[in-house]
Amino acid sequence: MPDAPAFAFVETGRGAVGLQPLLRAAELGLRPLLVTADVGRYTTSDEARTLIDRTVHATVPADTADSTSVTEALRPYAERGGLAGVMAIIDYHVPVVAETARALGLPGLSPAAAHIARNKLRTRRTCAEHGLTTPEFRHARSAGEAVRAAEPIGFPCVVKPLTESASIGVRLCRTAEEVAEHYAALTADPRDARGGVKPDGVLVEEYLIGYEVSVEVLVTAEGPQLIGVTDKSLDAHPYFAEIGETFPTQLPDTVRDEAAQAALDALKAIGHDFGAAHVEIKMTADGPRLVEINARLGGAQIGRIIHEASGIDVVREAIRLHAGGRPDLTVRRRAAAASRYLTAPADGVLRGFAGRELLERLPGVCAVDLYAAAGSVVRRVRNNAEVLGHLVVRADTPAEAARWADTAALMLRAQVEPTPC
Repeated sequence: MPDAPAFAFVETGRGAVGLQPLLRAAELGLRPLLVTADVGRYTTSDEARTLIDRTVHATVPADTADSTSVTEALRPYAERGGLAGVMAIIDYHVPVVAETARALGLPGLSPAAAHIARNKLRTRRTCAEHGLTTPEFRHARSAGEAVRAAEPIGFPCVVKPLTESASIGVRLCRTAEEVAEHYAALTADPRDARGGVKPDGVLVEEYLIGYEVSVEVLVTAEGPQLIGVTDKSLDAHPYFAEIGETFPTQLPDTVRDEAAQAALDALKAIGHDFGAAHVEIKMTADGPRLVEINARLGGAQIGRIIHEASGIDVVREAIRLHAGGRPDLTVRRRAAAASRYLTAPADGVLRGFAGRELLERLPGVCAVDLYAAAGSVVRRVRNNAEVLGHLVVRADTPAEAARWADTAALMLRAQVEPTPC
């Protein structure tokens, strides 16, 4: 009996959450490969090492910032006819995967679209060139340029890196001094969170006043398939960390449709022609405005809450699409689900979590996962990568799911010994 075809992931998230896509590939009868520059990133403990051994068919070493390196590492599998597809779970490797798929004749996103989506400045410019309404923005290559860019845009403004993910480095700046200070912080390290070389400069943008949603899309041979719109909750400024999601949105149909259309227009503008997209939209008093395009599945627990609410396993179906199959996007139930993320109340040392036993008394709690161990040094959340855990609640309606999830998040609290001033 011939071996099952392999399916390659170019890096992934850490821990059990990061390995979920590989498990989904195995469920589809595929042999999951993990292409990585450093397998040690995923084996920092005996538990993590065991998880990798149980989940990954083989690790494939390569420079995952370079598409030629990844292509050559996977070519032996492709030449034997044993490679069904290749996929990126996190933003940093979307262009590399698009180029690798093109080189090996596998299904994949247009490399041009992948590069545009990966760079927030290129996304802004491309959407503006196509006549879409965008926030005012400037590219700054020095602290002085950043301050001069902010002045006509107005304060407060948003200063962000061009290619990070998970809200890393995104900050609301209220003064010229804060702009200069944040420019220096963003450019102090030439490498991004995954070790890639950062492009030159930062993006200075108009601050959009409104609430945020994300639009989840899977682009197939039949065109863009709208999975739905997700309500998002953000932590307090000056940062933009995401601390919760609810699916489907609680918004009226007309507002939901406006958000969805804005996302689809943006995807068309950049030439996004294949695979998943997670498009962030800010709903303002003047209508929807594009925050950014992520040419991949929604991260964190978005896939989980979509599955709980609708029965659609978007992770599995995206893998099926990348493997050359036809995704099954049939809605099997009409419920709702919400996720909430646990954060540190102060900078300091985590002593543990209180209240988990209370969650047994709440309806609909279907997942609780705590990432941080007692003794860990933690800080007030600044980006999505710094959350300490998550919980997921399912209910009959979005409003009920959101309220029960909020209640659960209030009960389960991180206990932190603050750092002395």
